[in-house]
Amino acid sequence: MAEGRLATEHADAPDSTGLLLWRVTNTWQAAQRAALKPHGLTHVQFVLLASLVWLDTDETITQRDLADHAGTDPMMTSQVLRALEAAGHVVRRPHPTDARARSLAATPAGVALANRAVVDVEAVDRAFFGRLGEGRADFTALLATLSRR
Repeated sequence: MAEGRLATEHADAPDSTGLLLWRVTNTWQAAQRAALKPHGLTHVQFVLLASLVWLDTDETITQRDLADHAGTDPMMTSQVLRALEAAGHVVRRPHPTDARARSLAATPAGVALANRAVVDVEAVDRAFFGRLGEGRADFTALLATLSRR
């Protein structure tokens, strides 16, 4: 190995699974940001709002529940929820049985926004991942394997 070179096991950059994942993720996120911009949402705001609407049942949803579902950091989730609350998309109320927790719900405006935005988000996914053709289901299964904690 020449001095001053990266001491890597890879002969070429495209041989690095991590680097390729980084590149693909950045490209996909840029497309999602562009799709969400007209809705006035960041990608993480959309993920949390859509997750909250998805989880909305008769049961109480806490910030922890939402963070676990979305795979987000609880502190960051709290910050994003405050922004969504200020925009009128989410309400945070005292939890009925846990004084330390907050109960979450999407407002009618938040539900409507999530449902408008998901159309564009899913269109990006269809176009982006559609290039995988018949391999898309296998790719999704492999991602599910990697996402398990």
